[in-house]
Amino acid sequence: MKTSHSSDLNCAAAPVSHHSLFEDALAIITGTLLVALGVAIYGKIGLVTGGTVGLAFLLHYASGFSFGQLFFVINLPFYALAIKKMGWKFTIKTFCSVLLLSAWSEMMPAVLRLDSLNPLYGAIIGGLLMGVGLLILFRHKASLGGINILVLFLQQRYGLRAGYVQLGIDAAIMLLSLLLLPLSAVAISMLGALALNLTIAINHKAGRYMAI
Repeated sequence: MKTSHSSDLNCAAAPVSHHSLFEDALAIITGTLLVALGVAIYGKIGLVTGGTVGLAFLLHYASGFSFGQLFFVINLPFYALAIKKMGWKFTIKTFCSVLLLSAWSEMMPAVLRLDSLNPLYGAIIGGLLMGVGLLILFRHKASLGGINILVLFLQQRYGLRAGYVQLGIDAAIMLLSLLLLPLSAVAISMLGALALNLTIAINHKAGRYMAI
């Protein structure tokens, strides 16, 4: 019994092995594809979400420029913070994630056609897709830049749950969206934001499988 107990403690104390380069690459491709599908669903039914993705949506609705182009440009100023606070590996993975999401979003209209979609269902399934995609990126020490960098830094430094911090920021973005979208669309978007952030909050906790 004593030997078994000691063995269990040693196993529990053993460090978690790092992901291989191939595993990281596959995770970034998978995560960004899931987020891109959620973004396509939201774009089809005229919804908005939070974070840097939400800011890109608002600018897309206001200016008519493509989401992919705006998302890539908005993220540029945040890389300095990422390098300083999170390191080069995190920053490079995040840059690749942002670049891929921008590319997938530009390609999506050519490979996916959504003729009709119930807004409530679209908000929930789109939010879940984006939440799972972000979770995959977080667990491989990557993000979608912008506000994701900020919330991951706050979780690392102060132990604040990434999902709950993101939820508060998203609420502010939703309020801004009232300037461009009908109240009904904003209300449905908030339901999707809740699905997204609860997915992260429940599955991405300090002391378990952390991104940083």
